[in-house]
Amino acid sequence: MPHPPTIQPSRILEGLPRAACYHAAYSGGRDSHVLLHVLASSRRQLPGELRAIHVNHGLQPHAARWARHCRAVCGALSVPLTVVEVDARADSGESPEAAARRARYQAFARLVGEGDCLLTAHHRDDQAETLLLQLLRGSGPHGLAGMPPQAPFGQGLHARPLLDCTRAQLAAYAAAQGLEWIEDPSNRDTGLRRNFIRHQVMPVLAAQWPAVAETLSRGAAHCAEAAHLLDDLAAGDLRRVEGRQPGQLELAALLDLDEARQRNVIRYWIRSQHLPLPRQAHMERIQRDVLHAAPGRSPRVCWAGAEIRRYRNALYAMRPLPSFDNTVVLPWNMERPLHLPGDLGRLAAVMEEGGGLAPDIRQRDDITVRFRLGGEACRPAGRGHVLSLKKLFQERGIPPWRRERIPLLYAGGQLAAVVGLCVCEPFTAGRAEPGLALRIQPNPRE
Repeated sequence: MPHPPTIQPSRILEGLPRAACYHAAYSGGRDSHVLLHVLASSRRQLPGELRAIHVNHGLQPHAARWARHCRAVCGALSVPLTVVEVDARADSGESPEAAARRARYQAFARLVGEGDCLLTAHHRDDQAETLLLQLLRGSGPHGLAGMPPQAPFGQGLHARPLLDCTRAQLAAYAAAQGLEWIEDPSNRDTGLRRNFIRHQVMPVLAAQWPAVAETLSRGAAHCAEAAHLLDDLAAGDLRRVEGRQPGQLELAALLDLDEARQRNVIRYWIRSQHLPLPRQAHMERIQRDVLHAAPGRSPRVCWAGAEIRRYRNALYAMRPLPSFDNTVVLPWNMERPLHLPGDLGRLAAVMEEGGGLAPDIRQRDDITVRFRLGGEACRPAGRGHVLSLKKLFQERGIPPWRRERIPLLYAGGQLAAVVGLCVCEPFTAGRAEPGLALRIQPNPRE
């Protein structure tokens, strides 16, 4: 079936989710200009406010001129524009394209509020290029599913209303409307993999298969369906292998699954914690070195942005732990929350009935918060004997990597409480008096 000569705004609007505010990502290029023009021309039919966001990556010498162009276009369309400057420098091992994308979407996430929707101008040809890139990376069904039309994003949604339109259709619309845009010179750099596919590979494929973009996009849709079914299977498996504590997997239950289902549920579990997925080599190491490690070992597999650890019979997935100075000593008057180092949060003392610290401890001027160095011991309330912290941590199943990050409350030179685990004698509240409970609160969002 032949494509219409240009895009149909009515169909674009029909596919939009309802939102309090629509934030159009506007680079100043043709595709995002088309999206912005369609939305601005039909804004009376939008159920929410329309705004635009331009991200200045600072990577091009004419970035300031591009921002001025975006302001002029948005002014002519009467669309409020927010210009955000970001640091798009790549981290070690990160490609420039990935770094720019990361910085861009972090900026979008800060501006898209609850109930809002981010709109980007990805189209069918972008989808086809994405599928080819993922194929060449050896991706599985989730990677080959490409870009979804809609997905959760921050506190709101991310929608791609032009995903069924071709690049040629957008070009026809731009010409018909007399739109002016900025050509990013980096789009012609075939040293970048996506550009190589766009300029060197897709034309060759299109010469043999004229509908290649549509065909590849259809293949991405099939993979998205398969990925959804795999997620349904993984969700059921996850309920069977979840550990006693949130974020854990039980080793014995995991080993009851065949290897393919192990990989499927581990990927699903990692993704549910918003961590980057491991490559195949990392997954092989997880199955070989972590699942089948000898008893008493605590193996770890790391990749960029994430790691999996094992302690006893449970698996843990987390972001790599930053370096931590456990020799720090923090004076505390207990009247206000204490900011802990290493992004551990804030330590607060709150009144509660039944146990806790004796409230008169707040009158002391020798209260400090420290961290484990080794050799610490105390007499936990109700135990009747002294217990080393090492033994206490082992009894409670505290993984080794967490132990040096647990705050210890000292009164003078004596250990008074292990936060979250116990209060030590003789600092416990009496039976008839309310006590002080120590709570770790998350740091306030900036």
